[in-house]
Amino acid sequence: MKKCLFTGVATALATPFNETGVNINEFKKFIQFQISSGVDAIVVCGTTGESSTMSKAEKNDAIACAIETVDSSERKIPIIVGTGSNKSPQKGLISHFRNIANSVSLPIILYNVPSRTSMNILPETVLELSKIDNIVGIKEASGNISQVAKIASLCGDDFAIYSGNDDQICPILSLGGKGVISVLSNVAPKLA
Repeated sequence: MKKCLFTGVATALATPFNETGVNINEFKKFIQFQISSGVDAIVVCGTTGESSTMSKAEKNDAIACAIETVDSSERKIPIIVGTGSNKSPQKGLISHFRNIANSVSLPIILYNVPSRTSMNILPETVLELSKIDNIVGIKEASGNISQVAKIASLCGDDFAIYSGNDDQICPILSLGGKGVISVLSNVAPKLA
């Protein structure tokens, strides 16, 4: 049985910037707000955090701030770190994620956000990737409920599906989804 990283709400964090890069002081306050508001996990350097526009140093600063902030809080929550980039064929996705999965022992959540990456991870690709032990789930933001249903059918209960769209939480939960990786929870974490 694969380990489910979280159930409930993970906030896909926006990244605050100032003229020198990531505004670490504001980012720390923002993470503390999320923790005290009861979110179940946070996502750092995802598409909502503008990861495709961040330098490696800015990503490292944001990740280090998140780890330090969660480690020093009374309530520990999982930190999910975005590591992807835009555009690849399906075979390229399989090769990319397989190489990452073979290089680390950490659990991995696939991110399917076609509106931001200009491509869709097809259900058959998700099935192939779900066979890798430490690929444990997917943030599904294609907007296509039929695709989500097919992923659920192909991959079964041992693979976590998270809504990547705040307006599709209920339909995805009805298909066996585990929760949401939310943008709304940046400003209203208690409502998500």
